[in-house]
Amino acid sequence: MLKQVSLICFLISSCCMGVESKDLKHLTNELEVNVAASRVWELYRHLGISMLTARELKTVIQSVQVLKGDGGVGTILKLTFVPGNSSYTERFMKIDDEKKVKVAKGLEGGCLAIGCSVQIVQLDIIEKTSDSCIIRSDIGYAVKEEFEANDPKPNIQLLAAAAQITKRFLESSKNDA
Repeated sequence: MLKQVSLICFLISSCCMGVESKDLKHLTNELEVNVAASRVWELYRHLGISMLTARELKTVIQSVQVLKGDGGVGTILKLTFVPGNSSYTERFMKIDDEKKVKVAKGLEGGCLAIGCSVQIVQLDIIEKTSDSCIIRSDIGYAVKEEFEANDPKPNIQLLAAAAQITKRFLESSKNDA
């Protein structure tokens, strides 16, 4: 049921951003974490997950810059990757504290640089029990017609790594408490 609600919210937000849902392809990663959803959401809600991931993946992420905003809706975030010649910039479009959903739209870089017309990242923190949840990372994307033969795809590995870092960080701090 929660996945259906998340999908519906994603489709509605995609339509509001000028993307028809039938045109979107998806890459999804899910990871179960043995920590309350509210604790995971605290990290994902603002800039915490980006900063933690950058700190833990110094061989992948050179820097994280907040170009505009404070971590809320409208914030523009730029990730620069090692060796520093490629980057990805996104705008936070939706942050829903009740449903624990964050949606960001890619502005430049990522799959937009290789033939995609849109890239939308949705992060859902789905409560499983009072002490566990699922981090669901989804990248919705559309390919420009002239690039369809090349079949460009976004890379979900960074989001998967961020989820693994979150799991390790929060589960270890839970055990230390």
